[in-house]
Amino acid sequence: MADYKSDIEIAQEANMLPIEEVANKAGIDWATCEPYGHYKAKVDIHSYKDAPMKAKLILVTAINPTPAGEGKTTTSVGLHDALCAIGKSSMLALREPSLGPVFGVKGGAAGGGYAQVVPMEDINLHFTGDFHAIGAANNLIAAMLDNHIKQGNELDIDLNNIIWRRCVDMNDRQLRNVVDGLGTAGDGVCREDGFDITVASEVMAVFCLATDLDDLKARLGRIIVAYSRTGKPVTVSDIKAEGACTALLKDAIKPNLVQTLENNPAFVHGGPFANIAHGCNSVQATTTAMKMADYVVTEAGFGADLGAEKFLDIKCRAAGLKPSCVVIVATVRALKHHGGVAKADLNTENLEALEAGLPNLLQHVENIQKVYGLPAVVAINAFPTDTEAELKLVQDKCAELGVNAVLAEHWAKGGEGAKALAEEVVRVCDQPNDFHFSYDVEQSIEEKLNAIATKIYHADGVDFTPKAKKQLEQLESLGLDKVPICVAKTQYSFADDATKLGAPKDFRITVRNLKISAGAGFIVALTGEIMTMPGLPKRPAAEKIDVTADGKIVGLF
Repeated sequence: MADYKSDIEIAQEANMLPIEEVANKAGIDWATCEPYGHYKAKVDIHSYKDAPMKAKLILVTAINPTPAGEGKTTTSVGLHDALCAIGKSSMLALREPSLGPVFGVKGGAAGGGYAQVVPMEDINLHFTGDFHAIGAANNLIAAMLDNHIKQGNELDIDLNNIIWRRCVDMNDRQLRNVVDGLGTAGDGVCREDGFDITVASEVMAVFCLATDLDDLKARLGRIIVAYSRTGKPVTVSDIKAEGACTALLKDAIKPNLVQTLENNPAFVHGGPFANIAHGCNSVQATTTAMKMADYVVTEAGFGADLGAEKFLDIKCRAAGLKPSCVVIVATVRALKHHGGVAKADLNTENLEALEAGLPNLLQHVENIQKVYGLPAVVAINAFPTDTEAELKLVQDKCAELGVNAVLAEHWAKGGEGAKALAEEVVRVCDQPNDFHFSYDVEQSIEEKLNAIATKIYHADGVDFTPKAKKQLEQLESLGLDKVPICVAKTQYSFADDATKLGAPKDFRITVRNLKISAGAGFIVALTGEIMTMPGLPKRPAAEKIDVTADGKIVGLF
């Protein structure tokens, strides 16, 4: 199309308001804001700490992602703009993008089309430096741990049982497994080590679950970094690093205020990986937004089996949140892909493939309704190639579950294109719900994992590798088992096999590694081929990103 504009071109043409005006629009006292240039600010939320949360919380999630795209962040932004457009008091709370996906395959994560948060380039790149601060805190812990060992190892740390890794906010497979401390005796202790991507660091998970600075420091102190030769956990507090780490994070922990293309206020803060960590923006941003508006729109990463499950079972449990509505985003194209259609053929009407792929959406809807007791709305993120027959099929199948599937055109029309979705969400938010978790934290690790696997994934059960079984027994013996579970699983399928599309049956989940994140307050269960340090593709998105002579960024999504 001759008039097609890329996301970055649309964002760069935006008429942004000075961030002080955006703060005023949100009812935020400008005296509590710290501007980062003209269009970004951090908000010191201390003065809002005792204010009551009044908003109805709307979670935006999605079907299992496909190469065809679903548009979860785009829908979150469009819904927020639409709520404002129909006269509702609304706030938006999103995650910050990681540089790894930005330079890798996924590209940016600030929305798309005419439903974006801006300044888009800043948000997708360094933004206000939060991720750099989190990486610095993570690596300070690593440096102090190795220094403790070098300076005499008073805690008798077992060099073969160090579980803390360094991090960098980049997809860099070369750093997954390294040997450091090479050189002379003065250069440190030689040992095997490795890097995770910053968004997989436990510091990131802690950062996003902390309620204030004191809670942040306490959580950092509880992080387990290694075990002694007698099997005793060694924590960040044991190596006396929690105070310095908190100092590095004292400004980063303040939520970032930006705006949408329609000048509506938005918090963008924190960003744990959804298939490794809990995949939600910070508790501080969400709860502060809920004190400022009548409706708060937030999102959780990847499909509902990962992001929504963690949002509901981990974040809501930790922060005492109760959602009023869950929006499940789907596209006709993505559902046809789940039905077996190749990406190149998705623009052609195919009702048979659509019907074959629909169980993926319907299973997510049923999970939200029956497992968690929450009302749901399906947002059909519109594409020009969608046919009336395809849209009707999706709407009819959702109606059989008592759920309205609403066509949303926010990508092309902004908030105006999502007004019908906003009105349906408002209607659903007024309905009573019976929100409950999918498991009790007092259950055993195996019982909790089986609950997630059978109720959410619809698997037949969970198996443990010998290594994971031994780790399970260790966690139970140390009394570290009565916490939520954070399952690290492929985002592309309900199963732990990315090739099983749709709503697979007759499979089991294999847990190959169990790790306690004592600061975050959950156990990470790694399944399948999930890695904590991704790699770049053959043709990274970074190849297309450039800067013109006048400083204008091009090629970014």
